[in-house]
Amino acid sequence: MTVQRKALALVSGGLDSMLAVRVMQGQGVHMEGVNFFTGFCVEGHTHAIRKQDPARPKRNNALWVAEQLGIRLHIVDIIDEYKDVVINPRHGYGAHLNPCLDCKIVMVHKALDWIRAHDFDFIVTGEVVGQRPMSQRADTLPVVARDSGAHDLLLRPLCAKHLPPTLPEREGWVDRERLLGLSGRSRKPQMELARRFGFSDYAQPAGGCCFLTDKQYSIKLADLWRHRGHRDYELDDIMLLKVGRHLRPAPHYKLIVAREEGEGRFLEGYRRRFIHLTTVSHPGPLTLVDGTLGSGDLLLAAQLVARFSKGRTAPEVTVEITEPGRLARLMSVVPMLFQQIPEDWYL
Repeated sequence: MTVQRKALALVSGGLDSMLAVRVMQGQGVHMEGVNFFTGFCVEGHTHAIRKQDPARPKRNNALWVAEQLGIRLHIVDIIDEYKDVVINPRHGYGAHLNPCLDCKIVMVHKALDWIRAHDFDFIVTGEVVGQRPMSQRADTLPVVARDSGAHDLLLRPLCAKHLPPTLPEREGWVDRERLLGLSGRSRKPQMELARRFGFSDYAQPAGGCCFLTDKQYSIKLADLWRHRGHRDYELDDIMLLKVGRHLRPAPHYKLIVAREEGEGRFLEGYRRRFIHLTTVSHPGPLTLVDGTLGSGDLLLAAQLVARFSKGRTAPEVTVEITEPGRLARLMSVVPMLFQQIPEDWYL
């Protein structure tokens, strides 16, 4: 009797992993997915917070992909152990603070632990040789297989014909001739394959879901490390870096200013933990203070908040300042002019 083989796929919510799973399903392999939650790859998080682009679906793409494929998805929290990957990447960073090679090694290693614990046979990813400049080069794909410990239990169906046969191929668990030979940065072959499989709706592929690949996000994270004096973070830190306008007028504090209604509602959840300011004489944004304010800083912070309110052209704006555990107080200020705000305050 033929034994149905079982494989675990790393499912990011993007097109490549979606296609890799479908290719394996076409060969009769029982597929399940895993999505590792690092805190940095919260697919659709900022879109779900903001009111803009209402036609775009507000969804977790990894869960949505699993639903389209009819597979079970396991979401595994690796926030704490992932810190060392971000802070001390063995293979260094990419263009920004993205430790892509170390990231993939850790995730494949975690997947290896999972298949051993659940009696699965091998691991599947949607990697394509030559697609990503750091983790998906011809010379780094073998590094992922080796350093993760997965070795030839790691199958990449979309580019398998460019790589040595893996154990599932050699053992006949899958037919190598029915695997693919994609390569390079062009997405056209994947889009054509999606059309053949009947997938008309999928996450746009450019950039992936990881905020660490984003230049501005990386600038804000580096700023946080520099001014706290240590390279560490908590989940709330990395969530707040995704939201609002960040300004640092001085080394000992920065302002996080909501840019629209949805961001304001999100920042409301942090009011009890941070000094916060809002305008009461005119509609304006909720602003959190990350750090400490001296007496001279308070006036400047209030003037900045007034600048981003509807009273920016008014002769005077009343700002409410609330410190955790204390009664709110009011301050009337002249809004700062836009040209008075140095460019290097913006993160």
